Amino acid sequence: MAPPLIQLKDITLTFGGTPLLSGVELTVSESERLCLVGRNGSGKSTLLKIAAGLTMPDGGSRFVQPGVTVRYLPQEPDFSGFETTLAYVEAGLGPGDDPYQARYLVERLGLTGEEDPAHLSGGEGRRAALARVLAPSPDILLLDEPTNHLDLTTIEWLESELGGGRGALVLISHDRRFLANLSRSTAWLDRGRVRQIDRGFAKFEEWRDEVLAEEERDQHKLDRKIVAEEHWLRYGVSGRRKRNVKRLAGLHELRRQRRDYRGTAGSANLAAAEADKSGKLVIEAKRIGKSYERTIVDEFSIRIQRGDRIGIVGPNGAGKTTLINMLTGADTPDSGTVRLGANLEMATLDQHRESLDPKSTLTEALTGGRSDHVMVGGKPKHVVSYMKDFLFAQEQMRTPLEALSGGERGRLMLARALAKPSNLLVLDEPTNDLDLETLDVLEEMLGDYEGTVILISHDRDFLDRVVTSVIVPEGNGRWVEYAGGYTDMLAQRGADLKRGTPKSAPAPEANRSAKNTPAPAPGKRRLSFNEKHALETLPKSIEKLHAEIAKQQRHLDDPDLYAKDRASFDKISLALTKAQEELQQAEDRWLELEMLREEIEQA
Repeated sequence: MAPPLIQLKDITLTFGGTPLLSGVELTVSESERLCLVGRNGSGKSTLLKIAAGLTMPDGGSRFVQPGVTVRYLPQEPDFSGFETTLAYVEAGLGPGDDPYQARYLVERLGLTGEEDPAHLSGGEGRRAALARVLAPSPDILLLDEPTNHLDLTTIEWLESELGGGRGALVLISHDRRFLANLSRSTAWLDRGRVRQIDRGFAKFEEWRDEVLAEEERDQHKLDRKIVAEEHWLRYGVSGRRKRNVKRLAGLHELRRQRRDYRGTAGSANLAAAEADKSGKLVIEAKRIGKSYERTIVDEFSIRIQRGDRIGIVGPNGAGKTTLINMLTGADTPDSGTVRLGANLEMATLDQHRESLDPKSTLTEALTGGRSDHVMVGGKPKHVVSYMKDFLFAQEQMRTPLEALSGGERGRLMLARALAKPSNLLVLDEPTNDLDLETLDVLEEMLGDYEGTVILISHDRDFLDRVVTSVIVPEGNGRWVEYAGGYTDMLAQRGADLKRGTPKSAPAPEANRSAKNTPAPAPGKRRLSFNEKHALETLPKSIEKLHAEIAKQQRHLDDPDLYAKDRASFDKISLALTKAQEELQQAEDRWLELEMLREEIEQA
């Protein structure tokens, strides 16, 4: 059996109070695809930092096989000290790594390389960080929430890129579909310990539920045994003193086991404060349009009724937020009309958490700094009680927001949005950083919500579970509504988002207009970065191969070589044959690319 690439043994770490990590064992082997799952705050990111060598544990050991390259993607990359995104990406290369791979990935991920890292959006920053860790093609990739802030097109590209890689992979993600498609084994971090199984995430939740059910049965048996022993202690017939002392010690041990047992964390108690019902018609948009430097929305029509769950998807920059702002009245369309229904009470969740003051406390963020009560549905509720509904401990009341994890900030934003009475929820990326259990509760809450939901999301599984229709950009400002979830949209559309506009898209009744917008013409074929690079470098490679062949041929021209040194003759003959094959392949590739370049220039 091959030695592990990374092995963590008996890792312990405590930040005061209950240990965060207690005797953790984790092994990553060659080409392994491992997902690391657990509740928010369970220590997943900390464990990944220990595996990357960035955090020192209180105890235990970390082994990395000599010569193995490791790259770590943090949730919040540090861009300080870099003038451009390309400089940031190239800084991640090691000796011998190809600098052209850094340029290729920057271009492939939609960046120019000249962006100022200090002014990147969340999505741009995530793409730059991904390019930095992917460019060296490391032996082990440690990725902490790689899909955060990415659009669906980039998520599907990343999924394909990682799936085709040869290195080992350790993933933390809230995206169920992403984990299920990539993982082949699972490490479950629960109450300070790791259970590792040779099954991917698709089988994990069923296995986890079995483990927890068995644990619950064991605790029930333990409780019954303690009761029986206590009954014997009080009322049993006295026997030999030595036997009684031994049995009493056994009871103390049972009580210690019960005392030391750490039960599972509870589930968040998410409930939206609902206002009175809205009218049957919630939003009606007729042929609305919006343009800035380009057309964002062109003659889009839709009729949203009470109880609808509308998902909006598309690449970053396609205009999802612009569309949702026009539909909800936050922005005025350049053309067309939007009519809002009667008795609308709207609550919004903004994905930009920067609006929160990092120096303010959790209590101040929930109460507005006014008192110790939160107004939930128009009624006061003590802030501690409301915090517990969203899995915050009482000790966190005065915790500054800058000290919260990404998942905790996500729950805080939900807590603020759901406190306001509403019959229309507008959610922009509600799933960011939430753990899988909280996502389950959020899905149940939206299923029970009697009002209307409009949401932007890049989580394919979440969309399939929640929405009743999906709105997708088709290019040139044209948006189309498809019935069902994300998978249903792909089946109807006949193409995924990264392949652009499908050959034919339906015109649902809600999206009919007097003018049919033509499908955009396909863009002109261009040489990719790799093709341009090959055209520039292949002539030099061909020249070197010609020189290598001439050198080996001169050695073989010696008529006495075979008789004097048979091993050298065989070695030189093999090298000559290999160089000739490589020359043939290089010349064929160069000719193919040169013909393609001429065709493009003549088109």
